[in-house]
Amino acid sequence: MYGMVGGGGGGGGGGRISSSASRSSSRRKLQRTNTSTTVSGAATGNILARPPRSLYRRLLALIKQAWTGVKFGSDSELDIPEQEPRYRPEDINALVRTTHFTRPELQRFYRGFKDRCPTGVVREEVFKEMYSQMFPKGASTSQYAHYVFSTLDKENSGIINFEDFISLVSRLTRGTTEDKLRWIFSLYDLNGDGCITRQEMTDLVQAVFDLMGKHTDVPIDETTIGQRVETLFTMLDQNRDGVITLDEFMDSCSQDLTLRHNLDAMVAYL
Repeated sequence: MYGMVGGGGGGGGGGRISSSASRSSSRRKLQRTNTSTTVSGAATGNILARPPRSLYRRLLALIKQAWTGVKFGSDSELDIPEQEPRYRPEDINALVRTTHFTRPELQRFYRGFKDRCPTGVVREEVFKEMYSQMFPKGASTSQYAHYVFSTLDKENSGIINFEDFISLVSRLTRGTTEDKLRWIFSLYDLNGDGCITRQEMTDLVQAVFDLMGKHTDVPIDETTIGQRVETLFTMLDQNRDGVITLDEFMDSCSQDLTLRHNLDAMVAYL
């Protein structure tokens, strides 16, 4: 059959069939090209019309990149010294119980994670480099990335593992509103002592503005930052004792949706 259709020999009738088939094939290819171009153009238009992704979404993208092995730093960053610590999750069944992911999902994520992190851990400097890749040139990402890393590195060891990553992603993508608010509180609570001070809130807000760089609607200066901090702090510090506890934070956010939005915006909006 292949010889009859594609062979070089044969009579004039065979040549006409081959020529006709060739023209028909060309027309189909042109139609597919036009259709592809139209779809691609429409898709590009939709993407360009979307607002910039929030820091919250960028963080999720960062973590997903880490476990799928996409855009995880440069080759030089993946050169692992012999003394680098190695880590392996103890029990996948425990992760099934403590996260919102299924066993097959966790296995797939872990395979991707191990492809790029053979030792099973990520150091803070590599994490910062990953984070810097998500923002425009000139944006100062180091401090904010440090704060996010600290929420994952509970033991202050300077490294985080797969379980740290997957627990956070589970909380932010499939957790409850309370789960997400608790994480936001932990991000503001920079020293992890269970309460937020004005200085801690100021430092985090400054780090957010540093991420935004020149892409802001208002000038970035100490006055602007001070006003934002004072507004949020006053709304959250219910007993006016100069610190915000987790109970105050959760209670205030549950009662005031605008406040919850503003808090999320200061942590995650770009």
